[in-house]
Order: sequence, then structure tokens, then C-alpha cells
Amino acid sequence: MDSIIVTGGQPLSGQISIAGAKNAALALMPVTLLTDEPLTLTNAPRLSDIKTMTLLLESLGTEVTAMQGGKVIALSSHGLTSTRADYDIVRKMRASNLVLGPLLARAHQAVVSLPGGCAIGARPMDIHITALEALGAEIDLRDGYLHAVARGGLRGARVPLRFASVGATENVLMAATLARGTTVIENAAREPEIVDLAQCLRRMGAQIEGEGTSTITIEGVDRLHGATHSVVTDRIELGTYMLAPVIAGGEIELLGGRMDLVAAFAEKLDAAGVSVTETAKGLLVRLRGDRPRAVDVVTEPFPGFPTDLQAQMMAMLCCAEGVSVLEERIFENRFMHAPELMRMGAQIEVHGGTATVTGVERLRGAPVMATDLRASVSLILAGLAAEGETQVNRVYHLDRGYEHVEDKLGAVGARIARVPGS
Repeated sequence: MDSIIVTGGQPLSGQISIAGAKNAALALMPVTLLTDEPLTLTNAPRLSDIKTMTLLLESLGTEVTAMQGGKVIALSSHGLTSTRADYDIVRKMRASNLVLGPLLARAHQAVVSLPGGCAIGARPMDIHITALEALGAEIDLRDGYLHAVARGGLRGARVPLRFASVGATENVLMAATLARGTTVIENAAREPEIVDLAQCLRRMGAQIEGEGTSTITIEGVDRLHGATHSVVTDRIELGTYMLAPVIAGGEIELLGGRMDLVAAFAEKLDAAGVSVTETAKGLLVRLRGDRPRAVDVVTEPFPGFPTDLQAQMMAMLCCAEGVSVLEERIFENRFMHAPELMRMGAQIEVHGGTATVTGVERLRGAPVMATDLRASVSLILAGLAAEGETQVNRVYHLDRGYEHVEDKLGAVGARIARVPGS
């Protein structure tokens, strides 16, 4: 397996272009299953998760063509050949479950394996199942597969979510576009990726109101047509690279960055002594003093502090002045990066869903192991601040969510390289 080698102590300067959002693209690609006309996605990220979703859709009969080096994805599901999403593909990625709603809407049946993904705690499918059952689906779990059928098609309904699940909101939103009648999703997720999905569906003829709020109303239509849609900027990649000059020193402009995508995160950075300024091209980030200040963080659904930036924020706070407390409210088992940061000299105490971080003046390079996607990049960020060399192993996690991270950081002055595995 490949490793990433980082030699710390190099201040950063320059520009980094932010890619399209992984989490948005993975929800947008299954939209093709709702129509027999072509769907084209621009500003697509070039990631291994995109390849996995491509394989899954192709197994269902979708024609997928990557153009312009993968930044444009053309999809056509004019002739579905299967409604079964097999374990061998689905196990690799949690977002594979997003084919369930579209298949039920168009084909009125689906057999979908329970999904896999990062080991960051249980992310149960019961919210998805209950929500789709409200639309008239009958769903049974047998041998690790969800067997779903919508006899006579889906019907619009009131769908209250017990938790503002992004994936469940996306599944119901897609399914409801072709359901008969009106669907109202209550306690809907409000993330930018939901808004982006709704905008794409509306371009295809869907009737949707309220995306970005906790109540989304969908009036079902008979069919959707093709469209071209640009994937929204990746707010998690944006937030990750916003931390790089804070940790390493220097100043970076993040091209394509938008403050509205990272408002809660930027507010915490401001409290830590970080300057974030809007420019004509994006966001300019630099540390105002010599070291960041300690801040407390609680992860929450959007528009709160993103759970997907918690690990990266912890890496920064390891070098901050003072004591910080991070509370993880979205996923259990999401502090697995803490022991690896401690190998680099960080002072962290974890008790259940709370981590207390006492900042140190300097981290030390060490061999560390990535446990999940966001943990992997947090260790790379920590390596930027560490004395000596940090070797981050098992970086296949990294490639699921960050395109060419060594090239992007290397272009702004970081000493970073990928070492192929044996």
C-alpha cells in the first residue's frame, strides 16, 4: 500500500484549487437512474469513490463516460439491465445505498446490499427504510441485502425523519420526484449537498421547494428529462486546506472557496486567531499570530460545525495555545486518529464522545496509520507542523476523498511525497 511522507517546518504560500464535492457527486450520480435521458456532471472530483460509484451504476446498466480527465462525467441509464446492487461493490462505500431510492422510483424494485465505508461507527439504514416505507415501499432484510418493492409505484406522503440524516434525505428526495402526489420531508438535512441535489433534480423537471431548510416539499412528476449540472465546491476539502497555513505557517488562497459553505468552521478559526478573507477568486487564509489559540468544538448537522472537519481541527488544536475540548455528536468511534496524533507528541485525552486537547509547541514526526478518510488527512496536516519526517500509512482511505493531495500541498511549498507500496 502507498504511504505519504511529510517533512514539516515549511511555511506555505500560493493557491490551491478546490475540487467539486465528493459527497455531492456521489448523490448526483445515482440521479441518472431516474431518467432514460443523458445526465452530465461537470466540476466532478477525481476520486476512488467516484470510480466505485461508476462501477456500481455500470453493474445496473448505466453507461458512464469520464471526460476532461475525469472532471466531466456523462451518464445514461436509458436501458437498465439490473436492479441488484451487489455486496462486492457496495461494501466499499457507504454512499452506495443512494441507488435504493431511485431504483424504487423508476423500476419499483431493488435489491441492495447493506453498505460499507469508513469504520467511524454505526450508520444504520433504518432511517432510510422507514422513510421509503412511508412512500409505500415494502422492504425486507435478508442475507445482508435489502429487498425492496413498490407495488404500483411510490406514493407521496409525509416523511418525518427522526434524525436529520443526509443520506436518508437524499434517498427520499430522489424517490419522491417520481412518486404520485406530494411528499413532505420533515427534519430534512440542510447540507449544501442537499441543495445541490435539489437544484440538479429541478433542472431535470422535478418540482421541489424548501431545500436548505428542515422541510422539503416534492410534487411528483411523471418523468424527468436529461440535464447538465455543475457539482458544488467541496466544503470539506476547502476546510481541510484552510487549516494547512494555520498549521504550517504562511498564507494560502483557496480558489473556488465560498464562505457560506464553511461559515461555522470559519467562525471557530476566527476565534482561534485565524484570518479568513473573501477574495475575487475564493478565500485567503493566514494565522494572525505565532500560534493558534485553543477553542472548543461541538460537531453538529449543517449549518453547525461539520463532523468531517473534526479530525483536521484536532490536528490544528494539537499545536494551539491552551486547552481545547472537542465533542463528537454525529458518529461514535470518530476519535481513532487521536492515538496516532499522540504518537507524534500530541497531548489528548479521550472519554467517550469527548476529546480534550492540550496544545504543545511542536509535534514530532513519526510513522502513523490512517484509520479512515478524514483521519488520514489530519495526520498529513499534523506532519506539516512536526519536526522531522512523518510517514502516513494506509492512505487508500485518503484517495477516497482528496484528489492529488501531495500535488496540491507540494505546489504551495510543502515537502510531501507519495511512496508506492511494495
